Amino acid sequence: MAADWATISSLATAGGTLVLAIATFASVRSANRAARAAERSLLAGLRPVLMSSRMDDPPQKVGFQDEKWFKVEGSAAVIDVSDEAIYLVMSLRNVGTGMAILHGWKLIADPRSVPEDGNHDPSDFRRLTRDIYVPAGDVGFWQGAYREAGTPEFDEARRIVTTVSPFAIEILYGDNEGGQRVISRFAVYRRENGQYFSATSRHWNLDRSDPR
Repeated sequence: MAADWATISSLATAGGTLVLAIATFASVRSANRAARAAERSLLAGLRPVLMSSRMDDPPQKVGFQDEKWFKVEGSAAVIDVSDEAIYLVMSLRNVGTGMAILHGWKLIADPRSVPEDGNHDPSDFRRLTRDIYVPAGDVGFWQGAYREAGTPEFDEARRIVTTVSPFAIEILYGDNEGGQRVISRFAVYRRENGQYFSATSRHWNLDRSDPR
């Protein structure tokens, strides 16, 4: 039987097209994997992780906009309460590979409580009134204040910091590009001498999976 060269040619062309499509698909998948790996590597290089600073870290002088100044030692916190304002300062260390940009904070009466969904709503956090940066591999600080004397929020904050031990402070922060947002919880303990020290208790990632 004579060969149907038209049919053979069509089949060969179809086979070649299929092989080319498979090769293109494999190439695109490989390129996508390489791009994702490169993106993960880049993000890892920008990723901040805040912890309590070490006891041998240097003290820091921290000022507020109303010219109130405090000295905070390594691994320590400062709580100052009056009828007009409540000032809170905490020494931090960034153990990550990228600069940490602090966004907000909130006070937690029970440091053992955990949100049912495992995450938080960033809108629940008090926004900082100044930009605070903590360099990678270095020490820095967080500061916050209540000045709305006579409000329920002020009275509750004063009750927590003067009668509850330990309590917790949660800090919302991210990388220098505004991403990789993290919430870190710091338990604050009152010593017998009236001073305070902090200990990191937990981290939650908002823009990627948690490490647990």
